[in-house]
Order: sequence, then C-alpha cells, then structure tokens
Amino acid sequence: MSTPGRAGVSPPVALAFATVGFFALVIAGFGLASLATGAEVIGSPGLGQLPGILGTAVAVVGFATTLWSAVRRPQPTYLSALWVTAAAVAGYLVGLAVGALVQGADPARAVGAAGQFAISWFSVLLAGCALVAAWCGIALVRTRAHRPRWPWEDADDE
Repeated sequence: MSTPGRAGVSPPVALAFATVGFFALVIAGFGLASLATGAEVIGSPGLGQLPGILGTAVAVVGFATTLWSAVRRPQPTYLSALWVTAAAVAGYLVGLAVGALVQGADPARAVGAAGQFAISWFSVLLAGCALVAAWCGIALVRTRAHRPRWPWEDADDE
C-alpha cells in the first residue's frame, strides 16, 4: 500500500479513507445532534431536502479537493487540516445557498439559511468532523501506517 520512498499509506488511499470518514462523521454527527437537541440542521422551514443534500455534497467535494492538494506533497503538514476544514465549511454554506435557490427560495432567504447555519452549533460540528478526518488523512500519509497483517503473513517468520 505504500509507494516507494514514502513511509505511510499512498495519498489516493489516504484520501479515500479520509473522505469516506468525513462523510460518515457528518451524517452521524448531524443526525445525533439533531436528535439530542431537537433542532433541525437547516433551521429555515420549508426549504426541503435539496439544500442539505447539496450542501453536504459540495462540502465533501471541497474537503476531498483540498485534502488531495495537501496529501500529495512529499511531507504534508498537519496545518493543512485547517485549510481543508475551511474549504469543507465554505463548501457546505455555498451548497446550502445554491440548493435553497434551486428549490425555489428567494435569494435573501437562501443567504439567510446559510447564515443561520453558519452561526449554529451544526457548523461547529461540521468543522470538527472536517478537522478530525483531514488530520487522520494526513497522518495516514505521514506515519508508517500500513494495512493490518496477521502474524503468519510476516515474511520474517519463514
């Protein structure tokens, strides 16, 4: 799984694991936080499901694109996780506003919904999910991580 000259997991594999992890954390986090608080993720009523779906999709694309630019470097820095986090949150806000517009909301209501999300605890949750997943993706590339192996798979024992 490692590429020659690198200590850790290859960048495409790390990107795939981190992106899937980010998506799973966001879905689970939003669901559990909404259940625990009784609040809707998108507090503006009547917008439908499209803004949330599009917001999450754009956040995942922003996360993956920014993380890819970080992990493909020879020695990625953990500080890049902050840029990945910012891209994911910005992507969600843009996707939410565009989704609201496509759903038929007027521009003021679409921007208001994005602004309301930006100052909610759900945006903090989204940022936390992005930060954790980005840090893990970078750590997979930087460290000597490799796939799990059973004891009988070691060539040294033969």
